[in-house]
Amino acid sequence: MFSPQPSPTLKIFIYATLRKGMLLSKIKEGEAVVVPGVYDALSAKIAEQVGFDAVFQSGYSVAASMLGMPDYGLLNANEVIEQARRIASSVSIPLIVDIDTGYGNALNVRRVVQELERAGAKGIFLEDQVWPKRCGHMQGKQVIAVEEYMQKLYAALDARSSKEFIVVARTDALEPLGLDEAIDRANRYAKAGADVVFVEAPRSVEEMRRICREVKAPLVANMIEGGRTPLLSINELKSLGYRFILFPLTAVLSAAYAIKEILSLLKADGLVAMINGNDIERRMFIFDEFNKLIGLDYLKSIEARYARPAS
Repeated sequence: MFSPQPSPTLKIFIYATLRKGMLLSKIKEGEAVVVPGVYDALSAKIAEQVGFDAVFQSGYSVAASMLGMPDYGLLNANEVIEQARRIASSVSIPLIVDIDTGYGNALNVRRVVQELERAGAKGIFLEDQVWPKRCGHMQGKQVIAVEEYMQKLYAALDARSSKEFIVVARTDALEPLGLDEAIDRANRYAKAGADVVFVEAPRSVEEMRRICREVKAPLVANMIEGGRTPLLSINELKSLGYRFILFPLTAVLSAAYAIKEILSLLKADGLVAMINGNDIERRMFIFDEFNKLIGLDYLKSIEARYARPAS
């Protein structure tokens, strides 16, 4: 018999809807949020299960995992939107999506935001690089005119149907035009309505300190292992004044390293010795544990709910 009570699926939907609307409120109230980069539904589920309040769909990570290629402006809008749809449907926490430069002009940005909102995303990062862009910690970046970027930013703000959909304005002007220009752009983007602003790739703690002092808006700290910006602790970043503390590549770099390590052992037939020595559980999930991670028990409970006695 069907239960008259709300289904587990409905309860999860209600909880997720409430939870996904809280992120921007936290930031505006001065609370710092720590957000890991993810690249697929599995990495997002792991981030949620270990306790993060939001996840970031990293363009670098998606390009690497989906295409096996660098973050060099090679992803297209449809690939990004469809990946966001998969990720957003797999977790109950907010998903913020890197849309690079918006895949065209203001009209393209408008459509991308609308499609992402329909897909379940709760925010975007939009940058002012020349297309095709490149990773913010690579050399050779160029930026478009402020006026051109403003058209895209206004389009993004206008396209969202909910004010809880976060629009993060990113400037890459520091490398090609200097810190003064980057700070000026960040303030202009904030004044135009961006919820959060992001000055990419400061090269020293002093530059980070100056950005936090002079930019009048909530700020992103972008922590890339081996990147140009000094790696600071979460508490240090909070004390500087950052409110959106992002670790965009930690998951994909760690996953790639672990896969290469375990497959190297497999190629050398080292797995046999590892299994016999009971060392395998330190290296990977075992089958039953992984099934729990990806929700097999939950699916079984749903399956049982619809089961019918054999006639």
